[in-house]
Amino acid sequence: MGTALIAYRWGSAARDETPAAKPSASPSSTAPPTVNQVYTALAPSIVSITSVSKAGSASGTGVVVNADGNVLTALHVVDGATAVQVTFADGTQAKAQVVAADAASDIAVLLPDQLPSVVVPAVLGGGAAIGDGVIAIGNPLGLTLSTSTGVVSGLNRSLTRAGKTDLKGLIQFDAAVNPGSSGGPLLNATGQVIGVVVALANPTRDGTFIGIGFAVPIGTAVGAGGDRPPQI
Repeated sequence: MGTALIAYRWGSAARDETPAAKPSASPSSTAPPTVNQVYTALAPSIVSITSVSKAGSASGTGVVVNADGNVLTALHVVDGATAVQVTFADGTQAKAQVVAADAASDIAVLLPDQLPSVVVPAVLGGGAAIGDGVIAIGNPLGLTLSTSTGVVSGLNRSLTRAGKTDLKGLIQFDAAVNPGSSGGPLLNATGQVIGVVVALANPTRDGTFIGIGFAVPIGTAVGAGGDRPPQI
């Protein structure tokens, strides 16, 4: 939003013959988008994920990252699944295949067998700095397209997982996430995806949010596709 410059002339206008100063040209500043604007722009890129395996069912979130409809998500949402279904923001439902997976980063790439009439890929961003504002969009506890805000709380964090390799190089943030948020995007203040949500910390083992979430940086997530990375 530009800043209007208004010149006021005080005193008697009849005796003042000094020409009024003209405002000089200057670049107009652009205000960052609001959280609502970011949500509105990104909502069409968010998918709900349901997977079925011998161990039961799981739910999570994913984000469309290219025009082919490739979806980035957390591997643990679809790990070992015999069937995966994605639901796009417009209600389109499709079966999906896991076309790439990387256990070391807990990232998977899905390819739906059907796409909505309009595919809206998210814009992928760059790095994050401590204190940067962030926005998380996902489906926590089945509450679709929920949005929360916070800041980057730490960088290069490690997370120990029972029976699995540690996750490393994670972004720590304090925007609220809960079960079902896994695989959803972590966005910067301009709406670019800077990470994929993979975990929350909870020493009580209740699986509820206490203020610490973790995301895989987007560069790592895209690189996790191995021989089948999503073509951005």
